[in-house]
Amino acid sequence: MNIFQILMKKKELIPLVVIMTVAASGATSFAAYSLKKSDVIIDRKNNPEPWETVDPNKPQKLITINQQWKSVEELQKVRRATK
Repeated sequence: MNIFQILMKKKELIPLVVIMTVAASGATSFAAYSLKKSDVIIDRKNNPEPWETVDPNKPQKLITINQQWKSVEELQKVRRATK
């Protein structure tokens, strides 16, 4: 039996199918969005420290309110000393 034939016979299932479709597509799109972010590590062998390449001017959260980035002087000294 075709899924559309079942939905035409039992019309009360249509809202359930719509809600489940929207939820599944939303979960899939958010997962794809999260994979593009810099704090998600997919390939640890080629880029073991991805946080070193994070752009401080680009927001890293889904919603960012009043984000201001200031360089930490002690961290810069440690970076210069270890390189």
